[in-house]
Amino acid sequence: MKEFLLGLRLLFGAGRGNRIRFFLMAAGGSLGVCCLALVLTIPQILDAHDTRAAAREPRTTSAQPAGSTLVLQRADPYGSVTFNRVFVAKGTEGSDSTPPGLDELPGPGEVFVSPRVHDLLREQPAVKGLLPGRETGLIGATGLAHPDELFAYVGTTRDRIADEGRALKGFGYDYAPFPAVEPSTLTTLRFALGSLVLLPLGIFLSVCARLSAAARARRLASLRLLGVSTRGIHRVNAAETVVAALLGALFGLGESRLLNQMISRTGLASLRWYPEDGALSATTVAVCLIGCPALAWLVGRAGAREAAADPLAVRRTAVPRRPAKWGALLLVTGLGIVTGYCATGLTDRPADSIGPNAFLIPVGILLTGLGLVLTLPLLSHALARRVARSTRSLTLNLAMRRNEVEPGSTMRVVTGLVLLVFAASLAQGVLIQLEQVTRPSAPVQDYSVPLASLTPEQQRGLAGVEGVRAHAVTMDSWIDLEKLDGTLQEQATALIATCDQLERMVRRAEGCRDGTVMRLVDPNSSVGSDLTPGTPFPYRFGAGKAKTLNVTLPSERIVYSAYPASAVGSAVLLVPPSALPAGARPHSAQMVLTSSSEPDRVREVLDGIAALAPIAEIELIGVNIQGLEQIAVIETLLAVGMIMGLVIGVAAFVVAATDRAVERRPQVTAIMLIGARARTVRTVQCVQVVLPLSIGLALALVTGKLAESSYLITGGSAVYWDFAGTPLLALAAAGVVAVAIAGTLPLAGRRIDPELIRRD
Repeated sequence: MKEFLLGLRLLFGAGRGNRIRFFLMAAGGSLGVCCLALVLTIPQILDAHDTRAAAREPRTTSAQPAGSTLVLQRADPYGSVTFNRVFVAKGTEGSDSTPPGLDELPGPGEVFVSPRVHDLLREQPAVKGLLPGRETGLIGATGLAHPDELFAYVGTTRDRIADEGRALKGFGYDYAPFPAVEPSTLTTLRFALGSLVLLPLGIFLSVCARLSAAARARRLASLRLLGVSTRGIHRVNAAETVVAALLGALFGLGESRLLNQMISRTGLASLRWYPEDGALSATTVAVCLIGCPALAWLVGRAGAREAAADPLAVRRTAVPRRPAKWGALLLVTGLGIVTGYCATGLTDRPADSIGPNAFLIPVGILLTGLGLVLTLPLLSHALARRVARSTRSLTLNLAMRRNEVEPGSTMRVVTGLVLLVFAASLAQGVLIQLEQVTRPSAPVQDYSVPLASLTPEQQRGLAGVEGVRAHAVTMDSWIDLEKLDGTLQEQATALIATCDQLERMVRRAEGCRDGTVMRLVDPNSSVGSDLTPGTPFPYRFGAGKAKTLNVTLPSERIVYSAYPASAVGSAVLLVPPSALPAGARPHSAQMVLTSSSEPDRVREVLDGIAALAPIAEIELIGVNIQGLEQIAVIETLLAVGMIMGLVIGVAAFVVAATDRAVERRPQVTAIMLIGARARTVRTVQCVQVVLPLSIGLALALVTGKLAESSYLITGGSAVYWDFAGTPLLALAAAGVVAVAIAGTLPLAGRRIDPELIRRD
């Protein structure tokens, strides 16, 4: 305890410079803790989204006893987000059950909407077609996953949803139907954020804990020579590092709380949350208040070990030992793992992420990143020694000799930036894998609406919706379940359309003749290739006493090319409308509409469909709207991680470079007193940083691309080698070098102070 109090007295009584360094350590630690707290609250925010979504999920049964309350759920795409609607027909039973956010269920003609829908109804009046009724109230925050959610409860009558509605038993499940991020993807996201933020953060906190390490080591060595024990030296050192880290942790938690209040109100792209969702949890506070001081203590203990063990060598500034080689072992091990998985991508059977691979891949990537950091001092020492022996340039010789003597000091400056480039490549791999979720890429967009949910008037109205370029009906052949004898009965989907309608829905069509039943053949698809001409297929029409129309598969063909995601692609027959019975409505049929895939046009068509058939279920062919929402959330979180990683990397560079310049003032002063010009000194300072940084960035690019490829291969991605992203990463690395050059130039001061040499 005496040594700890001695450390506190030295901390505040050793001059203004020491106090400034202490507050710089605390300020740097607060920035790191703030980023750490924000990263730790991300799973908490996503979990809060899913908890509220699960609590409002209706619990239903397919049976419809008399007097039961019926509900019908619709999740329609609105742009790139989901518009959730719950139609409610109140009965005598179940009407007392209310979802979170409502005091009562809506009656016929009543609509409860979320605040975002409330605003949308005034910005886009066409949305009114989705919500038949009058706006009665707003849904409370407890009933919404996030503040910007599009959600509404629509009161209706029993007869309108009796065919598809389900009897309400209550509300609330233990799981969300569509989580904000799938659990498997959340694991990947945590790993990516850990690489983007936590690895650079550990380096940054270590840099903050090692501010003015040389001056502190000399002070500790003096205390050791005065008789303080080895344990006492560590306690004295802990008084500065641990107290600074603890103070920084407290400030960092306060900063993260303020940022949560600010960002939750303004929101991020594709991610919004309530302030209480991002509140600091007990676990986050414990990790920050215990983990960060513990890390500072470990780093400080490692720095004080030499002063305690050999104080004379520290006071006389003995030549440091050569960097240890065990860091290279980690790099070789990690590269061996990721390179092995990359090699499987060149074979016919690439590795997957099942079994031990699910553990080895992240271990290999982490070992590669950690080994990269620990190997840089060794590489810098070896390169500096070789260049210094062979060069005849005074500038290079001065720069390399200093790097040879203090390789660890130089690498503390560049490590954060090197890790940033390595992690950026990994983030790019995560985004590439997520892009495998289907996105609309064709020039047209198809919409499918169940024909049974449309009246004849609605069907005719949908054909004339503004923006619709073509319409048709697909129907499935009928299978008599009572006559099945265990054999597989062939089935065929028919497209009811004219030749003109067909040509508007596909890329091209050849050989079509109006008024004739013809076979549809797409050379790029195997649909219907096993069917034999002459095979009859029955199609059912009407209600009650249904009529059957037998259509024989003809040999006459229409060769066409469909778009990647098309409702026509599943059809094997083209049936002209004139071949159907008058006024016939086929069973198991879908009405298909086609429009341009431009976002504004898609929105216009969806609004038009909703205005005519608000309860009908609309499917956007080829679009996974929940997948797109998840990708948007993950892209936002990765962008936040990149920004935090960039801030941490730049902060680590600025702090380490400034501290290094202050530590080296005696050496710089000595060089300038013997005649070196300021330009030469600045060039030496620049070369000392830029050369090892360039080596580190080159290694980061190579190892990062290998780690990215191994992740993509085992993840089953369609893209293994993402060379398209290499120029962007190379440009980012060049930008990092430019920032490093700009940051080192002002560090050689113009004023020469000989007192610095006398003090040393």
